[in-house]
Amino acid sequence: MPERRHLSITHASTSNGSGSEFATAIAASADANHAGRALNLDPSSTSALRLWVILSRAHSAIEAHASADVARHGLTLAEFAILEALYHRGPMLLGEVQRRILVSSGGITFLVDRLTAKGLVERRSCPSDRRARYAALTASGETLVGEIFPAHAVAVTRAMTALSVDEQQEVANVLRTLGVKAATMPLPVVSSAKGRRNA
Repeated sequence: MPERRHLSITHASTSNGSGSEFATAIAASADANHAGRALNLDPSSTSALRLWVILSRAHSAIEAHASADVARHGLTLAEFAILEALYHRGPMLLGEVQRRILVSSGGITFLVDRLTAKGLVERRSCPSDRRARYAALTASGETLVGEIFPAHAVAVTRAMTALSVDEQQEVANVLRTLGVKAATMPLPVVSSAKGRRNA
């Protein structure tokens, strides 16, 4: 099957959100300057924390639209993310699917099992490595994604209409820079002294 261009617009996070929650978060972020002063935070930290709140709530509000759309077809957002990836890229190793939708190895096994039980995905052996397994859409899965993906794209596009196409592209570029930089930075670790106090 020829590879389709991958127009991924979904990811596998499962948090929920609503317009009222987002409005509340905006109000809360507006108070970030007050909180920053109360905690004696520097302007850089105050700005970063405010951006984190706004990013999280915006993601949650938009994700609610995407999640509600796929739920009409008896799917979770994580299940749809797998179907979408397989639809656009063809059969993939389970490890590759896992990396694309950002779930644990145990999580991808569970999700593929559920989609297999629904008759939408099948496992295939890897000719060059008996330990490796591919995930691929069944004919039913192929048909389902082809039918529901256009409406899903409309639902997500509708949720983004607060920004023009040019603004969306600008935000996407800024967030890509933010994400790439954050991904290269070492994560905070629990110090041995703190670990002993919490033991």
